[in-house]
Parts: sequence; C-alpha cells; structure tokens
Amino acid sequence: MTNTRTPFARLALVWGIGGFALTAALAGGMNLAAQGIARHDTNAPVSYDAGKFVFDDRGNQAIASGGVIVTQAGLRVQSDRMLVNFTDAGGQLEIQRITATGGVVITRGDERASGDNAIYDFNRRIITMAGNVALRRGSDTLNGGRLVIDLESGLSTVDGAAAGTSSAPGAPAGRGRVTGTFNVPQRDKQN
Repeated sequence: MTNTRTPFARLALVWGIGGFALTAALAGGMNLAAQGIARHDTNAPVSYDAGKFVFDDRGNQAIASGGVIVTQAGLRVQSDRMLVNFTDAGGQLEIQRITATGGVVITRGDERASGDNAIYDFNRRIITMAGNVALRRGSDTLNGGRLVIDLESGLSTVDGAAAGTSSAPGAPAGRGRVTGTFNVPQRDKQN
C-alpha cells in the first residue's frame, strides 16, 4: 500500500483471524486493518456513564467527568473527562464529536487501544488517539505517538510521533518510532 503523502511505502498489516499478514514495506508509520475497534456500527445509539454531566445548551456542548464511560455497539471509550459537542436537530441531540482526555482506553472485543487523549469525530467516522498510544490484540502489540482509526474503511494507522512532536536526535529511545511485537505460529520440531 502506498502512502500518497510521502514517497515511501508504509508498513501495512491486515489484522486477520489468528495473526497478521504483511502487505507492504516499511517507512515512517504503520497501517493496519484492525478487525476489532475498526469494525464498528457508527450509527448505533451512544450511552454515557459519568460521575458528573454538565450541559451547555447555548454552546451545544456537554462536559462529562468522573470516570466517564461511553459505549456504542460494543465499542467502549473510558477516560477521566470528555467534552461532547452536539447539534440540536429539532429537539433531538446529535453528537458531532467527543474529545476524551486523561487515561483514555478504547476497547472492543479482545482489542484495546490506550493513549493520553482521543477525539471521536462522528461525522467523519474517525477516532484519533495521541500521546503514548498502545494498541493490543491478544499478546500482539503496537506502540506509537498517534493512532488514527477510520471506522468507515476499517483501516488504522499508527505513527511514531504525535502531531506537533518531533523525533529529534538525542530524544529518548523509541521516540518517533512505531514499535511492537507480533507472535509467530509455533511448529513442533521433529528430529
């Protein structure tokens, strides 16, 4: 798979049953089709659970705090605080965007993504996580600075550095790089 933003190919992985299939070459980031989080019904209703919920009708937003949990069709987003932007469509609120901060964890099935903050854009059907991102599926792992999950296409991209950060020389080891571990099927050795 070629990335049109750079002249380099990106590492693309198809997240399949029982493992991963390598489909392209390495450059600055990693693309993968995550069958857990990325396969999600974005039109399903959204449920909230929070210690406190404050509505600002004039600003078309709400602030949820105190161990916030949002669920939608098996997708679960947890964080310390969430800002919810909405529109009022004839008396019915329509969520436009959720901005989650503080220990964000997104789970669906056996897949788990965590990071410092996340934005779920309901119109574009994209979840973007940034800061100390970790994606786990079983014992397979990916770590980076930013994760973008396109819920429409099912394609997810892990980049080494979050937007606005650099991987300058002398930066801590691993900074600006995508790292991870993928398990390999084991075979019985016969003598």
